[in-house]
Amino acid sequence: MNLRAASLAAAIWAGLIPSVLMAQDDPAVAARAAAKQLEAASVSLGEANSARDRVKALTGTVRAYEAGLAAMRDGLRRVATREGQLSARLRAQEEEVARLIGILQVIETSPPPVLLLHPSGPVGAARSGMMLAEVTPALAQQADRLRHDLEEVQTLRLLQQNAAKTLESGLVGAQQARAELSKAVADRTDLPSRFTEDPVRTAILLSSTETLEGFASGLSEVAEGEIEETSANILALKGTLGLPVQGLVLRRAGEADAAGVDRPGILVAARPRALVTTPTSATIRYRGPLLDLGNVVILEPQPGTLFVLAGLQEVFGETGQVVPEGSPVGLMGGAAPQSGTFLSLSSDGTGTDRSETLYIEVREGGSPVDPEQWFQTDKDG
Repeated sequence: MNLRAASLAAAIWAGLIPSVLMAQDDPAVAARAAAKQLEAASVSLGEANSARDRVKALTGTVRAYEAGLAAMRDGLRRVATREGQLSARLRAQEEEVARLIGILQVIETSPPPVLLLHPSGPVGAARSGMMLAEVTPALAQQADRLRHDLEEVQTLRLLQQNAAKTLESGLVGAQQARAELSKAVADRTDLPSRFTEDPVRTAILLSSTETLEGFASGLSEVAEGEIEETSANILALKGTLGLPVQGLVLRRAGEADAAGVDRPGILVAARPRALVTTPTSATIRYRGPLLDLGNVVILEPQPGTLFVLAGLQEVFGETGQVVPEGSPVGLMGGAAPQSGTFLSLSSDGTGTDRSETLYIEVREGGSPVDPEQWFQTDKDG
């Protein structure tokens, strides 16, 4: 395996690249760090082609692009906000700036003898000299502040202008990484399998059930022959698992939606084409369309526990396979934004770019439990 490709992608995703500087106050630093992160993702995409475990390398690359684009969006939003604040401050100080420029021009153009003269004689000249000596440093400081603000505005505007090219490259790279990942998953043949799916039995189960509960309870019927037993136990990870997709919790378990319907799972708002991965090693018990839930992946991380992920556009893997932690299991729907749309969204900051939703339900012993007992949901992914 090409360790450099995998480690680089992992480092980007883990936040070990300079883009973690997003926490700093300087929006220009944040935007530049995001650009570097996208450049690093591009490098990892090129090296993933020679990696032995291409699925792992490409998974890290896709997530690196997602993190870099999110960082760029946030950085540009902060740049636009900062540029607006500075521009408003400069507009509000236009009259004061004009007076300051006038004073500085007089001081600069008047010959020294004229500056030393005063109508009241030497005493007045001395007093005016003392006043000038006190005022001049303050004028210089004010001029320096204005110069700094103007230079910062110019820098921020230049960053926004140059961002279009960086964004275009990053968006194209992310799309290419997703396509290569989809192919790499389809070509993968090295995963263990606990059973082989019988498509006829699966079709019968789908047609005979009307609820997720009914379908989940009949999953054992879709296998050809016996399902190999497993001793997997992830109870020690309970409450620490990351969400399968980068996003924000839109609705918690038991909360009713606009139609008054409440479900026992949580709804996570994610960006279009976001990658969905398994939070822990698990068996794929089902993948495909189900009821009104769209494409669904049902994972079994340990006997008696199911993670139901619903609302995907594409699903990866094969039913019966045992996939390792962090493996891709699908992609969210929607159209990936173009750079122009991306730039217009960057000034929003309200999360309206997260237009896709992933429904997550956890079932233990045949009954639903609050997914927040298993997943950490207090952070923006």
